[in-house]
Amino acid sequence: MNLSIEQLSISSRKKTIVDHVSFSIHQGEWLALVGQSGSGKTLLSQAIGRLLPPNLQVEGKIFFNEENILSMSKKQMRAIRGQKLSYIFQDYQGSFTPFRTIGQHLEEYQKAHGIVSAKTRQINSIQALTSVGLEEALCNQYPFQLSGGQLQRVSIAMALLLSPDLVIADEITTALDSVSGHRILELLAKLQKETGCSILFITHDWRHVRRYADRLAVMKEGKIVESGGKHRILDHPQHEYTKQLIQAAPTLGHSLPSGLREEEEDEPAYG
Repeated sequence: MNLSIEQLSISSRKKTIVDHVSFSIHQGEWLALVGQSGSGKTLLSQAIGRLLPPNLQVEGKIFFNEENILSMSKKQMRAIRGQKLSYIFQDYQGSFTPFRTIGQHLEEYQKAHGIVSAKTRQINSIQALTSVGLEEALCNQYPFQLSGGQLQRVSIAMALLLSPDLVIADEITTALDSVSGHRILELLAKLQKETGCSILFITHDWRHVRRYADRLAVMKEGKIVESGGKHRILDHPQHEYTKQLIQAAPTLGHSLPSGLREEEEDEPAYG
């Protein structure tokens, strides 16, 4: 078991935001966490990496590679984040400092995790960019010189740079157009197969769920109301809320606009 969450609750002084949530992710599995905005998905994902603001209280257990994250010291967590557990955020632009080059970002990320050899860092940086279909020359460019799709690919390259066991991807296609979003997820799926990492995929897009997920969990008002295999839930949803979400979704099975789909699926994943 790669990740196991047991009876996790997150609360402020006024209310409970995440209420006794339990689920697990196996090594190499893609689990989609689905629900409307405000259902608690992002806070739940932040709790896994101990990234919640200090005004929120957490109860329950989070086992990552059989160790309880909530009982770890800050030093232990710093060692795990980025190395064993990494994030790809919706606000990928906020992950970059405007006055530092892409190469400097990759360098500093590796330095922070103890890679002392400058030569090794350089080789790793080039390989990371190449793995997401970007050229080495981008190392010398600044974030504002890249397109949104390129920046999101760089953020994926950084997230997978140190071969983590678990990647948490939070609404990573929301700010991209349909075609770019498709390419980003195809790329992530390709890299997952190569590295064997697990993915916690937070989304509200049921088309992406059908195309990429192995299992899914549906979240409403801080609780998981239904979970299980992708096909079982999509084809035979049990909970009324799940039925409503699926009925309200665009036609399932079509991740790209009509007319683009067949052409794009023959393109490289990172095109």
